Amino acid sequence: MLSEQAAPVVRATLPAVGGALDEITERFYAGLFAARPELLRDLFNRGNQATGDQRKALAGSIAAFAGALLASPDTRPDVMLARIAHKHASLGVTSEQYKVVHEHLFAAIVAVLGEAVTPEVARAWDEVYWLMANALIALEARLYQERGVAEGAVWQPMEIAGRREETADTVSFTLRRLDGRPAAAFRPGQYVSVQVTLPDGARQIRQYSLSAAPGRPEWRITVKRVEGDPAGEVSSWLHAHGRVGEQVTVSAPFGDLVLPEGDGPLLLASAGIGSTPMLAMLDHLVTTGTSRPVTVVHADRSPAGHAHREELLRLVDALPHGTLHLWYEEPGATDAAQGRADVSALDLPEGVTAYLCGPLPFMRTVRGDLLAHGVAASDVHYEVFGPDLWLGTTA
Repeated sequence: MLSEQAAPVVRATLPAVGGALDEITERFYAGLFAARPELLRDLFNRGNQATGDQRKALAGSIAAFAGALLASPDTRPDVMLARIAHKHASLGVTSEQYKVVHEHLFAAIVAVLGEAVTPEVARAWDEVYWLMANALIALEARLYQERGVAEGAVWQPMEIAGRREETADTVSFTLRRLDGRPAAAFRPGQYVSVQVTLPDGARQIRQYSLSAAPGRPEWRITVKRVEGDPAGEVSSWLHAHGRVGEQVTVSAPFGDLVLPEGDGPLLLASAGIGSTPMLAMLDHLVTTGTSRPVTVVHADRSPAGHAHREELLRLVDALPHGTLHLWYEEPGATDAAQGRADVSALDLPEGVTAYLCGPLPFMRTVRGDLLAHGVAASDVHYEVFGPDLWLGTTA
């Protein structure tokens, strides 16, 4: 919690700091990458840097964390922190890197706010930073421990054992260990990071959901090709060079969007490539013989563009209490509605727990409809592919 000395200072300066966070984070990344260019080359997503999404996500997380400390001084915003910690762990972030971030972030704050950063203000915001950083360091240490790896040592070489063209722009890959042992266990809904070496020597990293249930000797990921450079550097490389026998570097599995224990009803809602964690959940529910009521919602452009469509139909059909609702933007499908997904008219059971994955507009709409339906905010969970630009609004 914030100290009695820091709380009023943070409260008084939060509007000024929050209003300048875009400029602060822009200066921060510029200074960080000037001093440590290898971080942009080999750790940070160059696509998200080019679009500014990473800058917005950092600004949002700082503002959300500070606001949460002021609103609930005795409660740590663990939902928000857990999501960040899992992303960091999948990248192999270490505690020492938080010191580097601190140095360049506070240099940017001083550069932007100037004389407004008095020693008192600096101490208060330093306290905010280290409360957040130390909480993340502790969470990430626990994640590394659970995975049985040293801090940051999450990487392993794996071989592409299979490749399947799912749609014109989506490919699934099965990955196996080089030593022949079964791939590590994971929880349905989790993801791995994949690191590839690009033509310019950069080792860029992207996260991909594991799209089949755990318990198999191999992992499966599904990769949609993202257009543009550098946004689609890794997906384009995998589509062009990810052939059977090729080796890639893959992290241990992480992610906090995972199925709860028990037999309560579930809603799995996805759009586009957001179906991948839902496929792993459905596959797991089928293989474990669940009798839970499961409502599945998926939206896509067309049947031809719907990756793993036949697999989704088969999995839902195998659930004794599974129902499927499809929407396609293009007309013509006989088993789907036309247009965008609309959950407001669905007959959802009491006590449903919802899991959402897809573009932010889709998830915001579905979440709003669920809340209006009476679903508790705490029972609506989501996964964002890329920087979390939703921080502070749904945690």
